[in-house]
Amino acid sequence: MLWLSLLTLITNGQTLVAALPLRSPARPAGRHAGPSEADQKFAEEYLRLFYGYKSERQKRTADSEVNADWTTGLCDEVRRMQRFFGLPPTGELTNGTLAVMKRPRCGLSDVEPFGGTIRWKKRSLSYRIAGYNLTIPTSKVHKILRAAWKLWSNVTPMKFRKRSRNEADIVVSFHSGDHEDGAPFDGTGGILAHAFLPGFGIGGDVHFDADEDWSFNSTGFNLFAVAVHEFGHALGLSHSSDPGAVMFPAYNFAPNYEIQLSFRDVKDIQRLYGISSNFASLSSKKPPPRTPDKCDPDLSFDAVTELQQEVLFFKDRFVWRKHPQFDETRITLSSNLWPDSVPPNLDAAYQNVEKNVNLFFKGHQYWALRQLRLEEGLPRNISDFGFPSGIKSVDAALHFRSERYTVFFTGHECWRYNEQQMTMEGSATLIEQQWPGIPAPIDAAVFSEGSYIAFLFMEGLVHFFKGNIHYTFDVNSKRVVSTGPTNDLLECKKSGDNEILTERR
Repeated sequence: MLWLSLLTLITNGQTLVAALPLRSPARPAGRHAGPSEADQKFAEEYLRLFYGYKSERQKRTADSEVNADWTTGLCDEVRRMQRFFGLPPTGELTNGTLAVMKRPRCGLSDVEPFGGTIRWKKRSLSYRIAGYNLTIPTSKVHKILRAAWKLWSNVTPMKFRKRSRNEADIVVSFHSGDHEDGAPFDGTGGILAHAFLPGFGIGGDVHFDADEDWSFNSTGFNLFAVAVHEFGHALGLSHSSDPGAVMFPAYNFAPNYEIQLSFRDVKDIQRLYGISSNFASLSSKKPPPRTPDKCDPDLSFDAVTELQQEVLFFKDRFVWRKHPQFDETRITLSSNLWPDSVPPNLDAAYQNVEKNVNLFFKGHQYWALRQLRLEEGLPRNISDFGFPSGIKSVDAALHFRSERYTVFFTGHECWRYNEQQMTMEGSATLIEQQWPGIPAPIDAAVFSEGSYIAFLFMEGLVHFFKGNIHYTFDVNSKRVVSTGPTNDLLECKKSGDNEILTERR
């Protein structure tokens, strides 16, 4: 399913942020040197609606190649989209890029210029719910929408009052099909919602597609998650490229993750409306979560692994992707790479090239992905590897492909696992004996073997991560040969995104 594309309509002087149908083409069988014509047309439409791309297709002569335009202006727009979503900016319509394009998302353009310029002039807004024709309980919907507004009022001086019948500043409604605003809904799938920017009349109104599978949990589309995002637009916010922000364009609801405004969301809304009087006390108890910053001197990693020719650095729900062909290292959500497959806040990860499988560990469970697809019957208990019942989790995993074994680290001990025989070799040994100079417990580990990740790490050395320190260990001499900050491995350019929220209006 998709949240699809943007159309900016002017209705009675109001600007509508609306989603329009954008259907994913069926992928033809077989391999192609470049994107298929169907994929190219899909991408052109996506980029036109979300990135302002203007196709030159109509200017071609009859004998022009389909891919001629793809190698020029369209590639630049693909790079623009890839940078926004934290993808390697190749300019190519890769499978990963197409997958992100086809994800459920908001209908607002990612490059709208209105951010920070359109807002309500008053601090108290009324809203009412109309056009309600859902099968879910009305009282539950009212509670969810009230909670969504509260997230925004907690951090700004804005107040939101619900009205039953009288005129209201903002009308929240559920509709099916054509509801006479110029942007008809298309039934199950496709359009989820659209919103009008702040203003008179229909300004600020939010419309949800009544035919969608709305839910209050992880099934279907989570109404609370969508409402918080759309209400941000109704207050005047544009999309954020911060993958941890509520205003990130893709639908990113994850089970067991509390929906909350991020540091970026709070900063942006406070620029429009100022800071609430109780924000300091609320934020001191529970500060807005920050997306990990690669320039943070205290940066640490949850797990580090190679993936084909890349090195992945995991932190919370996020991952940095380091590739030898790309100078940029940008952060993205791990769910962008493995939707519904790999959990956030990993403990360890490693790649077994010989078996063509990637393994991920969290708590007492592990996941195995082959060709980026989750193996059947997983996740399972880590006891499958031969750990005794007392071992409840793994801190790090270190794979040696040429010798076909993996070292697991648990607390102050390490275990050697035979990948061919699929058995644990003997009992645990102390880390300080096998890896002198490496502090325990460790956070992550990776071995640079062959030419796979030698672009980043010196070949033939083991790399350990503990807190904000990166340790380089020589296996032959059994000693630490160098140490340094973990974020030396990631390009760091200060963006000012982490300034303290102190400005007031």
